[in-house]
Amino acid sequence: MIVKRNERFGNKPRRGAAFNYPSAQKRTSGKENNPLGDQKSYANLPRNPMIVLSDGRRRTQNTTNRAPVERRKNYGYYKGKQAQATHRRYPIFKKTEAPEKVGAAIGSTENAQVRPVDQKDALHIGKKIFKKIITSKEGVLRIIPLGGCEEVGRNMTVFEYIEKGNEKNKDIILLDMGLQFPEEDMPGIDYIVPNVEYLRGQEKNIRAVIFSHGHLDHIGAAPILLEKLGNPPVVGRNLTIEMIKHRVEDYKKGASKNLKTIYIKDIKDQFQFGNFTAKFFAVEHSIMDAVGVILENPSATVIHPGDWTMEADPQGRPLVDYRHLSNLKTPTILMLESLAATHQAGGKKVTEKEMIDNLTKIILEAPGRIIIGTFASQVERIKQIIDIASSLGKKISLDGFSMKMNIEIAQKLGYVKLNKSALIPISEIHKHPDNKILVLCTGAQGESDAVMSRIVNNNHKYIKIKKDDTVVFSSSIIPGNERTIQRLKDNMYRLSDNVIHSDIMDVHVSGHGNVDDIKAIIKQIQPTYFIPVYANHYMLKEAAKVAIREGFPKENIFVPDNGSIMEFPTKGKPKMHDKKVPVDYVFVDGLGVGDISHVVLRDRKMMSEDGMIVVIATISKKTGQLLHSPDIISRGFIYMKENKKIVEDTRNKVKKILQDTDPKIEAFPDFIKNKIRNDVGQFLFSKTERRPMVLPVVIEV
Repeated sequence: MIVKRNERFGNKPRRGAAFNYPSAQKRTSGKENNPLGDQKSYANLPRNPMIVLSDGRRRTQNTTNRAPVERRKNYGYYKGKQAQATHRRYPIFKKTEAPEKVGAAIGSTENAQVRPVDQKDALHIGKKIFKKIITSKEGVLRIIPLGGCEEVGRNMTVFEYIEKGNEKNKDIILLDMGLQFPEEDMPGIDYIVPNVEYLRGQEKNIRAVIFSHGHLDHIGAAPILLEKLGNPPVVGRNLTIEMIKHRVEDYKKGASKNLKTIYIKDIKDQFQFGNFTAKFFAVEHSIMDAVGVILENPSATVIHPGDWTMEADPQGRPLVDYRHLSNLKTPTILMLESLAATHQAGGKKVTEKEMIDNLTKIILEAPGRIIIGTFASQVERIKQIIDIASSLGKKISLDGFSMKMNIEIAQKLGYVKLNKSALIPISEIHKHPDNKILVLCTGAQGESDAVMSRIVNNNHKYIKIKKDDTVVFSSSIIPGNERTIQRLKDNMYRLSDNVIHSDIMDVHVSGHGNVDDIKAIIKQIQPTYFIPVYANHYMLKEAAKVAIREGFPKENIFVPDNGSIMEFPTKGKPKMHDKKVPVDYVFVDGLGVGDISHVVLRDRKMMSEDGMIVVIATISKKTGQLLHSPDIISRGFIYMKENKKIVEDTRNKVKKILQDTDPKIEAFPDFIKNKIRNDVGQFLFSKTERRPMVLPVVIEV
């Protein structure tokens, strides 16, 4: 069901925003009929539809509802007293029904049993009910990152509250289930998922899995891990859950029917999961429906923005403010994604509007076809580019399975409404003049089978690059992909005279905060403890240094590794244990999950570097004597026709090994295999200084 925007968020779309929600189509007369309003720019769409923007929010002349220079006083009620909230968009506490009425509606909780909740019985509770449900007994909050603290990707964190004297019935909340793309020394691996060995036997204690947003480094492992953990309830925004459903269904047909989904319908929604109260707050990121997560429990309040940035308006004022989070119950723990901890601001930050204006100029001035590579999850940017191109009379084609799927989901949810007359299949682009064609595609990270790579390798069925084509990389470089992307750009420059990327022009805005943003969010939230996460370890250390330079107590900062166990007791000081839980890589290769070990990868790497050689020896079962000359097969080691001497010398070496070995040795076939493997390997290294994999085959007849 598509819910009207003003019903979902209690606010109307701002002037000049073509939201394409049902509510956005009910416009008044006059200037309101112009979908672009007073500003002739397509950059007026919100980065995140969950962030409520009032009419005229971004007009230059109107400075109301901005992030406040002075603290705005929005009063609500907490514990029966007037409480002040400083967030410019959402008051923290909203005066609702009397607590005794709400309590009566929910019923007595004295004998309530802790269990996973589903969508039907998930409680939307007020702050005052929290004290009735949450126990006051002594306990400990345990935080364990299973991934995302030593690499980019594989993001997953375990939160568990253990009540003293009731350890078996602890409450577990999981945040995100992301994948990690393989590194260059992992041949044949599709991706890597978190190791959930620690959770084995505790499946019944998992109250919910909360997903912060729909990027693959946060949801990519869901099809594998949800099933392995007994399909616990899944919590997320509309787009996030729909993406998870599609990914689960692609992995195993019919599996999406087993998902237990709890939708975050409003930013003010709250859910009770045992001793945890889950709340949410708006964040800016490069995908729609991203949320920050608050986990209240008797020990502390965890604040986790997921992936985030601080987007600014054309005047440099932030569009999202986090000061209201400083009013949460203390002690507070800020777990901050720190991927850009080494990125200095370097002057004025590029806004989404400036980036869209640059793309508009490129599209307007391009002499021939325009090919734009971007992330498939950039739904809003894709929509804006389509609007710009269609207004200029161009035909647009989308290419890339994930991009088409994401746009289809966004259309289904009512987030995007496209001009269908301007869209054409990729197979029909040759039917139109080159200067009327714009292609939006995936593969800007240099993935081998993605559209951009197929184009540059001349393997694309419908696109052959011409000199007057304009190729735009509207994406950032994911750490680890630097060399691959550089090769892609080099090859593209050979084919086209017009290649544009972020080093030349601002055609991409990062969805991650820089050093100045990290300073700002720490100052606004004022947490008790700080835990940098979701990045390589050196980035986490750099984020910790930023906090220390801003005066944050060093003893209140924890820099974890994958598997680190951090404990925050209700009484006493928090600590990080030396002992860690298992977090070894779980490799996914085709349909195989976890059946590829480091030994297999070592063998693959050896074969990819030095090739392999197969030695086939046929011997008598009775005497152990060689019956005829050994066969030698080389793959990726030497070209046999040009290296006949090495082949013949290897054959003679095998003959000598068999002649010098006593056939009466126990387990003779196995012994002779190992001897051939070792001796031939050493012999070939002495001749070539290469170590191919030697595979001996001994046939007894």
